[in-house]
Amino acid sequence: MPGVVHVQTTINGNPTDFLCEPRQSLLEVLRDVLGMTGTKEGCNDGNCGACTVVFDGRIVTSCLVLGVEAQGKEITTIEGVASPEGLHPVQQAFLENAALQCGICTPGFIVATKALLEQEPDADEGRIRHWLAGNLCRCTGYDKIVRAVLDAETKLNA
Repeated sequence: MPGVVHVQTTINGNPTDFLCEPRQSLLEVLRDVLGMTGTKEGCNDGNCGACTVVFDGRIVTSCLVLGVEAQGKEITTIEGVASPEGLHPVQQAFLENAALQCGICTPGFIVATKALLEQEPDADEGRIRHWLAGNLCRCTGYDKIVRAVLDAETKLNA
């Protein structure tokens, strides 16, 4: 196949190889090539945060990263948040606090929240709101989401 690039990366702790066109976004690769549809497409221009993933230790909107940039990188998607034992405390807190409705933004919020709490386990409400400012929700408003993050923080620090 002309114009196709072979990429070797690690996704959710698993070595992963894929072929993609140089123009394809990481979001397209995750969803269309690898079948990992948990990462959602919202705006496809980096403004909504629905496609947030952790890319070599930092959160990024996967619609603005090229698939070829994943070469040799470590990526965590929403599929890599839970464990075989069950939901991650962030996911559980989102459920318990009704911090989701339609679900388009939820994976991005959860991935970003997990990254925040790993870096800042005692983040206050202001810091949480600042950290999540790149993630937009059209359904729930943000109070339930912030309450869920604070609840997850309490669970993780217990």
